[in-house]
Amino acid sequence: MKYTGAVCRLCRRAGVKLFLKGEKCLSPKCPLEKRPFPPGQHGPARRGRKDTEYGLRLKEKQKLRHMYMINETQLRRYFSEALSQKGVATGTALLQMLERRLDSVVYRMGFASSIKMARSLVRHGHVMVNGKHVNIPSYLLEPGDRISLDSELKSNPDVQRSLVLLEGRTAPAWLAVDTENLEGTFLRVPSREEMPLAVNEQYIVEYYSR
Repeated sequence: MKYTGAVCRLCRRAGVKLFLKGEKCLSPKCPLEKRPFPPGQHGPARRGRKDTEYGLRLKEKQKLRHMYMINETQLRRYFSEALSQKGVATGTALLQMLERRLDSVVYRMGFASSIKMARSLVRHGHVMVNGKHVNIPSYLLEPGDRISLDSELKSNPDVQRSLVLLEGRTAPAWLAVDTENLEGTFLRVPSREEMPLAVNEQYIVEYYSR
């Protein structure tokens, strides 16, 4: 089921920033900064309370789902595919597939301030892969694929604000980015150490393997 509530509640529930609101997540206005405890009437009382073993695994699984804004069916499918991969840990393979998604790469390149914005750009046909428009956010990129945005987006205020947020930061090592021309290349599949994800993927593997 698709979550339609306030996304900032998801960060408070997870206890970490999921960066679902873009610029707001980096500002003092972030609700997690003001109220670092779970949402709800009894939220403050639950601060510091230990989760059960099952609760810990469920929490990590939900955290990953919300980071990429995917539903349960999608995550289960990715897990099944990761489970069949040889020579790489299942948890790592799962994260690598999520990072290969087109919306994830558009976000990592800094062309969007959040996964939600990146997905919108893809769905509205503003993103091209190897010169062809692709409007499927879950499209999995291969090493060497070139990603570019429509030239008309150079004057788009939302895209420009996203690029300002990127200033002073280095693009992920597995991506080559040309912010001036709004294009880049997916160089390779990232290693686990390179993926900036505050999630325990082993808990997720254990959740689905129970």
